[in-house]
Amino acid sequence: MKIIRGRGAVTKNGRFIFPKNEYLTKDELNGFINYNYNNLLPKYRENMKMYLGKHDILDNDPVDFGPDNRLVVNKAKQIVDTFNGYFIGIPPSISLEKGTNNDALQAWLNHVSFMDKLNELSKQTDIYGKSIGFVYQNENAETRFSYVSPTKAFVIYDNTIEHDPLAFVHYEFYDNESEWQARGKIYYSDSIYNFDKESIDYNAIPNPYKLVPAVEFYENEERQGIFDQVKTLINALDNAYSQKANQLDYFDIAYLVMMGIRLPEDKKTGKPNIDLVKNRLLYLPDITPGTNPKVEFLSKPSDDGMQENFIKHLTDEIYNISMIQNLNDEKFAGNASGIALKFKMLLMQDKAKSKQRKFIQSLRNLFRIIFSVGQVIPESAKDAWEDLQINFTLNVPDDIASMISAAKNAEGLVSKRTQLKLLPGIVDDPDDEIKQMEKEKQDSIKNVQQAADSLPDYMKQSDSDDQKQ
Repeated sequence: MKIIRGRGAVTKNGRFIFPKNEYLTKDELNGFINYNYNNLLPKYRENMKMYLGKHDILDNDPVDFGPDNRLVVNKAKQIVDTFNGYFIGIPPSISLEKGTNNDALQAWLNHVSFMDKLNELSKQTDIYGKSIGFVYQNENAETRFSYVSPTKAFVIYDNTIEHDPLAFVHYEFYDNESEWQARGKIYYSDSIYNFDKESIDYNAIPNPYKLVPAVEFYENEERQGIFDQVKTLINALDNAYSQKANQLDYFDIAYLVMMGIRLPEDKKTGKPNIDLVKNRLLYLPDITPGTNPKVEFLSKPSDDGMQENFIKHLTDEIYNISMIQNLNDEKFAGNASGIALKFKMLLMQDKAKSKQRKFIQSLRNLFRIIFSVGQVIPESAKDAWEDLQINFTLNVPDDIASMISAAKNAEGLVSKRTQLKLLPGIVDDPDDEIKQMEKEKQDSIKNVQQAADSLPDYMKQSDSDDQKQ
């Protein structure tokens, strides 16, 4: 752990620490902001630039001669979008037990576009290594949720073993004549303070949640982005593709060799009356006596096989080290079976499961804040965050035929509810499905009875006589 300024400290994974139940001075606050700006922000910016396709090769010095292609093969974006789609392409299910509280929760989730914002938050954790979920009250005192980039915000934790959130700092930089100055808010569990570069305004604003209204989301304890380990490989792949393009352009530039043929020359200079460079000519008028004159295009050596092999190795290692499946790989695409696909994606599945566990923990902490003010659900049920059912479904192709077969084979071995659970993606709620099946059964019986009642009397009498016999 490293001391930043005053009582403030930072751990090796970039977590800010401060003494429990204490308030920051302006100098200590500036220490945290400066550390975030000088030490963490450069990495965040580098990762976002790489995700957006602004790779290092675009900033290389121009070459003195020859083609100068600068190709960007944006594997960073492909890795992030592939994994984020796999992890949260199917929105997670967040619910309480059936009833009015769950109905209110679902209505709030839809109203604030919670799943869309959670998707963007998840993408930020892939790029930066972490992101922050923020709960606030809007102008109408309604509970709202948003995501905040770690480039301009951070959570400070106390110095206990639990490392509970102590404060949330959110700021912006404003151009103030000749200098940049940070202005923002500090959110403690009991109060909120405005600040600028010069001072903290100690006219406290009450915090309605009585909790720090922000939760950090992250993929791993190291707070590493999903492509942090392969950035050098991605840059090397850009260089390899660019060099290959340069060579192709170079080979397109064909040079004509003229041997033993003398062209008309300038009497003053003794040089041919033709621009050799512009016309791409190799002019060799003097050759060994007895050698036949020759006019031909110059052939050039090619190492295309070596380049292709290098590019393939780079591509494979990028996916192997990042633990993300290359969905464009021919071997992968050739396995149509859902079971085969799941085996191929096992490493990515393990990575996603680890992220799920951390996200579920963060979501519970987030809904603890959301439920605390009694606007989403009654305040009497504010502890319902402990009973939340949070289920992630990985976005992987399912073998529906195998799922149905497994469910049929479970008939009589397990309860109907457990049997229906074997059909994820087909049956969302086993309890609702059982009720629907019972309703259809009752409706069927009712329809049979109504059909019997509508028979003519002589047919009813015939049926009665048959029963007596």
